[in-house]
Amino acid sequence: MYDEAAGDPEHGVAPGTVWEQVPMNWTCPECGARKEDFEMVQI
Repeated sequence: MYDEAAGDPEHGVAPGTVWEQVPMNWTCPECGARKEDFEMVQI
């Protein structure tokens, strides 16, 4: 799960970065999934 408020600063994504602005080459630090493998779910 990607939290826009937290971002992923350890991997170059600043806090407050909206999902649309996360680089396409970003991968989840927990599971290794690529951005394209994620499905947007509103919570």
